[in-house]
Amino acid sequence: MGEPAAPDPQPHRGAGAPAGAGPTLAELGEGAALARIIPRLGVADAAIVGPGDDAAVLAAPDARVVVTTDTMAHGPDFRLAWSTPFELGWKAAATNLADIAAMGARPTGLVVALLAPAETPVSLLEGLADGLKACCDALAPGCTVVGGDLSTSSVLTIAVTAFGDLEGRDPVLRSGARPGDVVAVSGPLGLAGEGLRLLFAEGVDATGAPSTDRAAALRASHPAELAAQLTPRPPIADGPRAAEAGARAMMDVSDGLALDAGRLARASGVGLDLSGSAVAAAVDGLPAAPLGAALAGGEDHALLAAFPPGTELPGGFRAVGVVVEAGPEGPEVRVDGSRIEGRGGWDASADWDGGAG
Repeated sequence: MGEPAAPDPQPHRGAGAPAGAGPTLAELGEGAALARIIPRLGVADAAIVGPGDDAAVLAAPDARVVVTTDTMAHGPDFRLAWSTPFELGWKAAATNLADIAAMGARPTGLVVALLAPAETPVSLLEGLADGLKACCDALAPGCTVVGGDLSTSSVLTIAVTAFGDLEGRDPVLRSGARPGDVVAVSGPLGLAGEGLRLLFAEGVDATGAPSTDRAAALRASHPAELAAQLTPRPPIADGPRAAEAGARAMMDVSDGLALDAGRLARASGVGLDLSGSAVAAAVDGLPAAPLGAALAGGEDHALLAAFPPGTELPGGFRAVGVVVEAGPEGPEVRVDGSRIEGRGGWDASADWDGGAG
């Protein structure tokens, strides 16, 4: 793999002061808050002009730029009782870096817009900045935040736009898989979903409200699952490696393997037949997830790719199935020859229960 699969030991430490500590965003104001945040972000290798002007300027030697964006809002996407500010910054970076890697590109810079309640401690925003930078340093060295915006809102929201460089390679789309190709995955499957299941089942108090203390206990008892959910480590370097190895299709597994594999199958007009044992297998010493969790658990941010037969799989990719002709009912995903019923996976718009915490 391009990056270590083991969780970084630092994300849970020094993640910012507890809520209410230090001056708030309203007390400091935007300018003073940004003056405390920007120096924590570092400088991107591709940045010709970084934070401080009306817009950043990134070098684009390939003459093509890969762009993606993602938004995390308190409630449907995270719970402040479960995630430290550092973890939120880390995850906001990781989810966008994974989308860039899934195109076969190298991440070059992030633009981040933060909306925060006026009473938010600026220390929380500093923790977010530290998490953003630490994730970039660990997973995409040379990439960091090059600009963004800060404003107030009733809901803490983190919106990230990421940029990437194809470095002369063709982008790897979802639509290129062909019958006979090897279906392969880099990164763990199901652990992030298991982490979320544990938080909802055991990370709550007697009233059912998210509990910081219960989440801390789960970190100690289920470190791999909680780290996969709160500080994911997508195999960013394996995206460009897959492109160089000739991957014909690729995507980020963010909503569960069954759901995302179905998207790749439909885009390519093919079927995918997955091996249940290969999907559920342990990865690089991490515990194996139950097959159902590996198929339906969201937020793994592994890379799913299709390679021509006989390709030596690069990096941390491992074979989990084969591309087949679409069946009579059209493109679909099967496991050990049996069709997967139901959509599976996570849909924030459909599955959020309206809670926060």
